[in-house]
Amino acid sequence: MKKKLAVLAAGICALSLFLTGCSGEISNDYVTITKYKGVEIDKVDADTVSDNDVEAQINSVLQSKSTTTEVTDRAAQTGDTVTIDYEGKKDGEAFKGGTATDAQLTLGSGQFIDGFEDGVVGHNIGDTFDLDLTFPENYGNEDLAGQAVVFTVTLKGISQTDVPELTDEFVQSVSDTSKTVEEYKKEIKKSLKKTSKENRQNTIKENAWKAVLENTTVNKYPKKDLKNMISSIKTQYKNMASYYNLDFADFLKQYMNMDEETFNSKAIQAAKDQVKANLAADLIIEKAKIDVSDKTLEKKYKEYAKAYGYEDVDALKKALEDAGNLENLEKTARLDIVEDWVADNCQQVTVVKAVQTVQEVPAAQKVQNRYKQTFKRRRIKSPSFFFLKGMV
Repeated sequence: MKKKLAVLAAGICALSLFLTGCSGEISNDYVTITKYKGVEIDKVDADTVSDNDVEAQINSVLQSKSTTTEVTDRAAQTGDTVTIDYEGKKDGEAFKGGTATDAQLTLGSGQFIDGFEDGVVGHNIGDTFDLDLTFPENYGNEDLAGQAVVFTVTLKGISQTDVPELTDEFVQSVSDTSKTVEEYKKEIKKSLKKTSKENRQNTIKENAWKAVLENTTVNKYPKKDLKNMISSIKTQYKNMASYYNLDFADFLKQYMNMDEETFNSKAIQAAKDQVKANLAADLIIEKAKIDVSDKTLEKKYKEYAKAYGYEDVDALKKALEDAGNLENLEKTARLDIVEDWVADNCQQVTVVKAVQTVQEVPAAQKVQNRYKQTFKRRRIKSPSFFFLKGMV
């Protein structure tokens, strides 16, 4: 009787899949997914693009085209970048962290405590001078908070940054389509709107897949897959250590602030997370009959090659092979295709609005954040990327 009911249920699910996608529970020996089609996520609205956003992006382009000139015929001014040696003393004794050689400091940047940068302004190369200053009361180091100190500073170099003006001539040097400033502003606005739309879709994709994984339970891990994934993660990080000419233990300490025992523990968890995602994707591909043909996979490979600046798919594969990660390319593409399908079939049910309780995020920062998000979301999600996400 139970077997008949199981067969009947399977038949109903198959029919439902044909008609509506069968969003109920699916499972195999390795995973059980309680819901994969029609998962509910918060509604995601695209960011509006203001004139301030456009100006901020244009200023960013101008800054990227700036030039630096060494200054020898005048005193240091606000806005200059100076090279200095300094030593800080409290009660006549040098304090920890208060000494540096050949330090680079942009005057007016607010990097140093009040009075330091203003105290350098007006001095010439070769000058050595003392600055009598006081650390702020809320300074992070309790031994220095509110304390009077003396910095002995030697000014060794001055350079000025020259930012180009926004002119039609400049526009033509950086744009393939715009000829005037007004055309360029329209071009930038169109580009930012496109980026905002892409970010919205990527957020939907991330949130929908996260919801699927929350509805996924691993029944058991394929031992070979898990072992290979752990090995792949470790190999990639050891390759990174070799790139920096560091012993692996030193690499972990300097760049990841952890010891090898902690690394191994995180590697195992990251491998489990990745294998779980791959198992869920494989099951959904099977039950939803998602197209993962060679032609479809090749299309994804071309997207990856273009996004990462490779000449073609062969060049991408060669780079991945050299990094010891070629075997994960197909799995990455399959997972990506499933995530797209899940996003296309999810339900957005509520509106999420970020509330600025203290102050509005500056336009320049919003633009910068958008581009950071685009880079983050469009990168190839090999195991190392998943792992890195949980490591730092």
